[in-house]
Amino acid sequence: MKLLLDECVTNYLKPDFAAHEVFTVEEAGLKGLKNGKLLRAASGNFDVLITVDKSIPHQQNIASLNIAVLILRAKTNTYPDFSPSRRRISPLLTRFSPAKSLLSGLERPDAVSTDANLEAHS
Repeated sequence: MKLLLDECVTNYLKPDFAAHEVFTVEEAGLKGLKNGKLLRAASGNFDVLITVDKSIPHQQNIASLNIAVLILRAKTNTYPDFSPSRRRISPLLTRFSPAKSLLSGLERPDAVSTDANLEAHS
């Protein structure tokens, strides 16, 4: 699976997805593009955009794009706050299909990524 880490996501997460092809927006040549333009540029070139921007499903028509969006929620955007739950993120990727987004409830270090705390949007 080909993943794109949004600018707001720490690139320290990149090794945590070693089973996938992972690119930062800078590596992909998409640095500086905002939500809609970034999604359109990534659509068809990446399978999943990983971001912390929870407004994307409400502001963008993801259903019209060929990319899924994983929205991480944590106390801050730093690696230590994602670290306790990072192993739970990779299995979520198998649940994705294009034009889907998933909010991952990772606000608490002990949060378990199950249907109980995930909200799908399409």
